[in-house]
Amino acid sequence: VRDLMEIFILVFQYLFSNTSFVVLEKAIEVGSAFEGWSPREEDITYRLLVSLKPPRGHIFHLEPGPLWPARNFRIRVELVCTCGMEQPAGPTPCFLHDPEEEQRRNEGPSILQDLCTDSYLDVQKTALYFQIFVRRSWRILPISARYRLIVLPSNRSCKFRVTEGQEKRVLIELLFGVQEGNSDIFLSSQYTEAAYTPSTMWPESYAVAEIKFFRHIASQAQPDSFHLRCLQLCARSLLGREFSTHTLKTVVMHLLTTMPLSEWHRRHFLERLEDIMGYLQSCVEKRCLNHFFIGNDNVPEEIILTPELQMAEPLNLFQHLVQDPDAHENALVEFEEL
Repeated sequence: VRDLMEIFILVFQYLFSNTSFVVLEKAIEVGSAFEGWSPREEDITYRLLVSLKPPRGHIFHLEPGPLWPARNFRIRVELVCTCGMEQPAGPTPCFLHDPEEEQRRNEGPSILQDLCTDSYLDVQKTALYFQIFVRRSWRILPISARYRLIVLPSNRSCKFRVTEGQEKRVLIELLFGVQEGNSDIFLSSQYTEAAYTPSTMWPESYAVAEIKFFRHIASQAQPDSFHLRCLQLCARSLLGREFSTHTLKTVVMHLLTTMPLSEWHRRHFLERLEDIMGYLQSCVEKRCLNHFFIGNDNVPEEIILTPELQMAEPLNLFQHLVQDPDAHENALVEFEEL
């Protein structure tokens, strides 16, 4: 997966260098498959977040949107003056004030023309463009002689399956994101829990911060720590139920920062399973499960958060249970069955 992504990014950088198209940075591994606890071992999807940067002469301006059920933003793409800016090759031509440069920008691939709606970066246009790019570039790669690639339908990501022979297959999903400053927080193309998310709306993603959290725990815990096995087993038991695996991951992250890591040894396996389910039960009964990265003083210092998240009040992920008594009653019944 890593080798394949490196190839795609190199091809992209070669084709779109010196254009006014979006700039790609290295893909970041995210999600349960790379964290080491995928609940579906027989059907793993490898997810990567591809960081997007504005091309020369452009900037991204982040505009906050609705705050519930998650922080959402729109990303306005703006032209900026580059007159007088020095590069190793000399002065930088300006799209705003150089007529020839403006014409050249309009003729080639353009982030504003191809990926935006009313100057706002469009998730669906971005996903579709990359689906076409992956399909076309695959045909010219030598690796295509041995493997078969099929792009799968998706509105907010680039999802494809790579197959060798009749049985070996790998599912890969590319999410797209814009980094918030120098933090580990991104605005992502990921799907949201909302019934409808406008194509110009980018929800705030903590996927990079989450994988950094689990790598931090791995560096601090004993080599035979069983915290990932606990998470995997509990997550697998949730499949097909109302509780999401992300809810369970949030519970485990809270416990990992409030209990000594030495107590996640194999011999404590059943005790930790009881702690996880007990914590979840308490949260359901109280109708309160706080977001791990928003307003939490226990986040490891290695994880870089934005000042807004550090100073924010804790966000209750079970707020819907407070507002809807029937949903709370159903959650209690669901937990008893679990």
